[in-house]
Amino acid sequence: MKILHLLNDVREIGNGIINVAIDLSCLQAKAGHQVAVASAGGEFEVLLAQYGVKHFVLNQARNPVNLIKATRFYREIVREFQPDIVQAHMMTGVVLARLLKPGFNYALISTVHNEFQRSAILMGLADRVIAISNAVAFSMMRRGIPKSKISVVYNGTLGSPRTRNISEYQPLVLSRPAIVTVAGMYHRKGIAELIDAFSKIAANFPGLHLYLVGNGPDRVIFENQAQNTAFSDRIHFVGFQPEPQKYLLSCDIFVLASHQEPFGLVLSEAREAGCAIVATNVDGIPEALDNGKAGILVTPKNSCALANALSNLLNSPEMLHKWQHQAKTNLEWLNVSRVNQETLAVYEEAIANFKETL
Repeated sequence: MKILHLLNDVREIGNGIINVAIDLSCLQAKAGHQVAVASAGGEFEVLLAQYGVKHFVLNQARNPVNLIKATRFYREIVREFQPDIVQAHMMTGVVLARLLKPGFNYALISTVHNEFQRSAILMGLADRVIAISNAVAFSMMRRGIPKSKISVVYNGTLGSPRTRNISEYQPLVLSRPAIVTVAGMYHRKGIAELIDAFSKIAANFPGLHLYLVGNGPDRVIFENQAQNTAFSDRIHFVGFQPEPQKYLLSCDIFVLASHQEPFGLVLSEAREAGCAIVATNVDGIPEALDNGKAGILVTPKNSCALANALSNLLNSPEMLHKWQHQAKTNLEWLNVSRVNQETLAVYEEAIANFKETL
């Protein structure tokens, strides 16, 4: 099978969409398929080359002049590579691949990650739509995408070609007890509520520290918020870390306080590291946490509920240990090999349907 993945770029910046596409590309090439990625480029080009994945330069920046160029370059790429499958992971790619599909014999697959974006409806232009959780699938159906067109393939990151075995990472020395989040510095990630929750309980736990791993456009806002608390010296903004596992292995509690979260790849990594997990009961998060069996679910946008959950864990070593154990239970389904096999099954069905229409 000849598979072409379309991405905006392949930068190593902690973007879950990029990470999923890189994992699939490498595993598919390893399995003997001919695989290529078209993007504006980035650090993951090195890893792709190691797996024999060809990289085509395709800049999809959304301005009229560049999109005209992208149209020409995309046609050239498809003529050269002759894919059976084009998988678009982002909106511009699926629109480009659909508009230029006439005359080419490929099935178009889209993967819906950030379904909360208005533009996500455009992912329905593909022949088949992969939703990364049931929550995403239901959302797309509510927007009018036929159920028959949608396949749910849960995200998973364990065993990724991008990372080492968890046992090979050296934990950092953090001030303990330590609460960690790994998330982009965006309002929708609930960073403000996490800082507020920490400030509510910090006086009761003098040794408690909060580590925020990640970058983003709202970081300055959150840094100012932290500075205005009485505990700013115990709130640490450490920026993007290419190996967040070092923080996950060192912390006592991992928090994902998102307002919207289609799945949350980092939850599988936090589970593998054995963190006690507190996360918001929203979108695909419950599915990633085995419907609350692998982590504590709290109401989103509610710093009091988050503070109470954190206090309960910190006040009870037995409860903390229980949730650390629960996180590591039933991890097999979060492996990238399962994601790849289910994705290939979608490809095969799409190709069969495509041939029937010819």
